[in-house]
Amino acid sequence: MTAPAHIAMFSIAAHGHVNPSLEVIRELVARGHRVTYAIPPLFAEKVAATGAEPKLWNSTLPGPDDDPEAWGTTLLDNVEPFLADAVQALPQLIESYEGDTPDLVLHDITSYPARVLAHRWGVPAVSLSPNLVAWEGYEKEVAEPMWEEPNRTERGKAYQARFRAWLEENGITLSPEDFGGRPDRSIVLIPKALQPNADRVDERVYSFVGACQGDRAAEGDWRRPAGAEKVVLVSLGSSFTKQPAFYRACVEAFAGLPGWHLVLQIGKHVDPAELGDVPPNVEVRSWVPQLAILKQADLFVTHAGAGGSQEGLATATPMIAVPQAVDQFGNADMLQALGVARHLPTQEATPEALRTAALALVDDPEVARRLADIQAETAKEGGTKRAADLIEAELPART
Repeated sequence: MTAPAHIAMFSIAAHGHVNPSLEVIRELVARGHRVTYAIPPLFAEKVAATGAEPKLWNSTLPGPDDDPEAWGTTLLDNVEPFLADAVQALPQLIESYEGDTPDLVLHDITSYPARVLAHRWGVPAVSLSPNLVAWEGYEKEVAEPMWEEPNRTERGKAYQARFRAWLEENGITLSPEDFGGRPDRSIVLIPKALQPNADRVDERVYSFVGACQGDRAAEGDWRRPAGAEKVVLVSLGSSFTKQPAFYRACVEAFAGLPGWHLVLQIGKHVDPAELGDVPPNVEVRSWVPQLAILKQADLFVTHAGAGGSQEGLATATPMIAVPQAVDQFGNADMLQALGVARHLPTQEATPEALRTAALALVDDPEVARRLADIQAETAKEGGTKRAADLIEAELPART
């Protein structure tokens, strides 16, 4: 029996970064630990529902309700806001935890202040990664080519200098690359099947526990309509949903297929009127209880975010992957390589291409066999309980 401890979790206000951690937090609370969760106010209620104590701080990052175009289009557009947010968040978090030092820091991969705080406090830090992690050779194969052009620019040089200076101010000698991408210890909240070059991942550092999904009853239920022979769910997640042309292509692709029912999640930035006339076998929603639908669906058209990808695998649902940003392109390639999906770039996702891929996937016994095998394999990874066991193993010995 592990003695109760104070465990502090840190994340940003983004569904794809908060949701994967929630069941792990709930389990740690159930085991008697006091868990504080540093999070912007928008997610306070969701965090509190786990039994954790929200420690609120104000973020400058675009939120899940903001237009996705606020993130810009280039690598520097994407990374600069995280550093700026970390610099202004750190003093808030130092004040919030004054006199309340935790025994262990847990943090999302985007929470730079968490690793700085763990260093200041002299306590262990464990990363909870909601997506792929670095493998041996990652820097040479991916990071260096990706940063080569931005690092030649004045803007890129200034970003690297700001990052290094901030780390040095806080007594950290790691490079920005190692600080952000090489944790001392990491619990990986995805199935190993989704990890590129898994054979080159250092499992002394990274432990794959698979999906930690828990009970989603609070999100609502969904009933398959009577007479629906095939159900297809289309969802681009919570961030990159401003794609009216893509949604129109999906309506055209599936509305005319006899016996098919389309559930189309369009997010908050598209007006249903932009879709034109929608036939009765198309259900348009701004948000859906995704897992409840996937348990009954025959096909999932997804942006291939880590959460959606693993929900597709956990429910053994064939997928058409239409990635929009960051790690989604790699996830789409992984799903296709596993033989359970087709990777269809957005510009190629015509009604004809979507329909062709759908019909090829849903009735293929080999796809069904592969999905069943992966579903069985990932179920053995341990999920929430193993994640909590591994976190408890990192708690420092106390007298």
